[in-house]
Amino acid sequence: MAEPQLSRRELLSGSVYATLGVGALGWIPEASAAVSDGAAPASGTTHDIVLKVNGADRPVRVESRMTLAEALRGPLGLTGTKIACNRGACSACTVLLDGTPVCACMTLAVEVGARGITTIEGLAVGDQLHPVQEAFIAHDAMQCGFCTSGMAMSASALLKRNADPSSEDVERAISGHICRCGSYPHVVAATLAAAKVRKT
Repeated sequence: MAEPQLSRRELLSGSVYATLGVGALGWIPEASAAVSDGAAPASGTTHDIVLKVNGADRPVRVESRMTLAEALRGPLGLTGTKIACNRGACSACTVLLDGTPVCACMTLAVEVGARGITTIEGLAVGDQLHPVQEAFIAHDAMQCGFCTSGMAMSASALLKRNADPSSEDVERAISGHICRCGSYPHVVAATLAAAKVRKT
């Protein structure tokens, strides 16, 4: 016996009904209960936490889903940390966690714990800019500015672990950063100049 043939209309109608059926599962009590029994908290859940930012304890209330970048820029008002791609692909949001560069857009605020956070605002000491910040200005290591603070954070972390880097060392340190303006040569030159200042 020949297999029944579906018309294009019947096939499309079946796909629509199947999709609607899957979406309706959320309204079935048993299905909803299974989802709610998971370990992940509801997105609206808030937590009162303390973030150690630039050497100071900063109490802040955050949602479970709030990223470190959102917490810094929002309730803490530290807008030097930029959010660009918001997917961990461009590194514009780079901050230091216990001295290690991380993408703040890929780090949940509630997961930071007691680790120390350093932002671009924390590199300077009062009115005295960090050598990296001064060198970035002197060598025009920025254009639109979106990548600048993240680049500076990675450059400062490099100089802390390697006081005499080569051009290749700097290139590796900033390799995860995307600069749409193409300021990479200026960033390398600025970082090497900052290294010389730090050695004197």
